[in-house]
Formats: sequence, C-alpha cells, structure tokens
Amino acid sequence: MPYEITLTTPALFFPAVSLLLVAYTNRFVALSKRIRSLHSLYQQVADEIVAEQITILRRRVYLIRNMQACGVAALFCCVLCMASLFVGALLLGKIIFGLSLILMMISLALAFYEILISEHALKLELSMMEKK
Repeated sequence: MPYEITLTTPALFFPAVSLLLVAYTNRFVALSKRIRSLHSLYQQVADEIVAEQITILRRRVYLIRNMQACGVAALFCCVLCMASLFVGALLLGKIIFGLSLILMMISLALAFYEILISEHALKLELSMMEKK
C-alpha cells in the first residue's frame, strides 16, 4: 500500500524547522560574540592556542551557515510540496517532501558535527586557563 501524503504532512514540519532555525541563529549570535572577544584577546596576546581557536571558529561559522541554508531549503521544499499537493501533483509533492527531509537530515548532521567541533574549542579554552 503506497503512502498517501496530504497537505497536513509537510505542515507538521514547519514548527520543527522554525525552532531549529532559531536555535541555529542563537548559536551564530553566540559565536559572533566569541569571535569578537577572541579578536581583542588575540591583539593583546598572539598566542598559538588563540590562533587555533580562531581557526575552529571560522570552521564553525561555515558549518552554521550551511546548517541554516539547508534548514531554509528544507522549509522552502515543504512550501513547494504543499503547493504541489494543492494543485494535485501527488507524486511531485512526495518527491519534494522527500527532498525536504533529506535537506533537514543534512542540516542536523552538520549541527552534530558543529557541536563536536565546539567541544574541541572548549578544551582549548580550558588548556589556555590551565597554562595561566
């Protein structure tokens, strides 16, 4: 029995994607603050650990940008899916909804990787405190 999809199926996706995008934006804002504070620290003390943290932060900014892009693309695909279903293009709607799920999985995988990287940055911060 093939799976039937209705307009409510992609609509259920909206709250989750919206909350994830808010969480991603909060991470980006926190990261921006950290970069600014590290910038002033690096100007005072050009330390190898601070330089490595800056490299990690650059990678994290790149990941967060891609997390947000995939999340927005997933939301866009959901809207497109709903439009397809609305006009009666059931197969196209299913394909687009599947694409939105894949994009969301990519976004979540990037978020997981970014969390792992942030742990490494925290370890560097702790080692810097231990040096003092």
